[in-house]
Amino acid sequence: MSESASVTCTAPVNIAIIKYWGKRDVERNLPTNGSISVTLSQKALRTTTSVHLSPEHPADRLWLNGKEDANASRAGTRLAKVFDLIRRLARQEGNPRAEWHAHVASHNSFPTAAGLASSASGFACLAFSLAKAYGLQAGNDVLSGIARQGSGSACRSLFGGYVAWEHGYEEAASPEDEDFGSHAVQLADEGHWPEMAIFVHIVSAEKKTVSSTSGMQTTVRTSPLHTYRAAHVVPARMEAMRQAIAARDFDAFAKLTMEDSNQFHATCLDTYPPIFYLNDTSRDLIQLVHRFNEQQGAIMAAYTYDAGPNAVVYIKREACRAWLDAVAALYRPANGLRANGDAWFSDAHDEVLPAWAAADYAPANPAATAELVAPFQAAPGAVDGLLFSLPGGGPEVIADPEASLLDAAGMPKTLAN
Repeated sequence: MSESASVTCTAPVNIAIIKYWGKRDVERNLPTNGSISVTLSQKALRTTTSVHLSPEHPADRLWLNGKEDANASRAGTRLAKVFDLIRRLARQEGNPRAEWHAHVASHNSFPTAAGLASSASGFACLAFSLAKAYGLQAGNDVLSGIARQGSGSACRSLFGGYVAWEHGYEEAASPEDEDFGSHAVQLADEGHWPEMAIFVHIVSAEKKTVSSTSGMQTTVRTSPLHTYRAAHVVPARMEAMRQAIAARDFDAFAKLTMEDSNQFHATCLDTYPPIFYLNDTSRDLIQLVHRFNEQQGAIMAAYTYDAGPNAVVYIKREACRAWLDAVAALYRPANGLRANGDAWFSDAHDEVLPAWAAADYAPANPAATAELVAPFQAAPGAVDGLLFSLPGGGPEVIADPEASLLDAAGMPKTLAN
């Protein structure tokens, strides 16, 4: 058997609280404005990627969820660019594997292209896994600039905790510079803010009708609000959010998060033709958050939506059970199961409701829950699933070789039907 190298890694999802939407340089994936996100624990959502390098592989190949993506070997694609940039680094480091091609298998623990940041964790995991397989010395700051070439938000998934994606500078530092200073930096690690928790509401697991890639560039071309936002609103919000995170100021964090989500979707509406990512359930959850905060007598929760209908709610841990009870009262199916047969509520941390039971669930404070949800029409199943998470760390290497998604020859162990 010829020489080869293999590695399996995981990478997390991140959810932006100051939004990225639009590119000033499409070829290099440079953003029109900076952004800030929170990395979610990989116990809830993650991408797993296995890489097999060999001088016998004639070309790069990639399988996502068991289905091959031909773009891995198609020159000029986002996938091919990540492979090429990793190998460029390997050559610069004098790495003997620099000319080897890679077979890659990747699996998401959640639906792809459904507004759950699958491209972020996917490209972050690809860049990180390739770097480990090639044995690169480059740090995650460098790898974040490479992951950005695949998916802008992927650069933020190279770090855990609270992460900023810098806007970067307008001119390259050298002809070989692909980074333009536009990479991710960690503002605080995942343990910085112990009271922070996250609920992910799966309103729809269906693939989006308008992809982020096409939608954002239509917005850049046609929305005057987006132009104003990038130049005059986001820079101040970036600084205010940095301060809120540093000070663990949840009131400021929550208000900025909700305002920026609202404005992001306003730019989508301002786009011509307009883009609609939210649905009726999304909008009801927005109103429920505001009503919840009023009932609590303080800002305890904040919603945000990426390019999709799925609500992410950042919340103080002390308020988690009350929020779960409200969402369950409106949206939990009677049998406590999702459409796919999984449990409707998932808490990999066993923190909010360790004794969850599908048959006999009841709210902790029935009267308060009933008062909170009274204005809303119950719609069991409209939220197909509810996930609980905490802020989490960055990519990880899985030491167990049996965890690989590829066999000894570099072919997927499982293929899609």
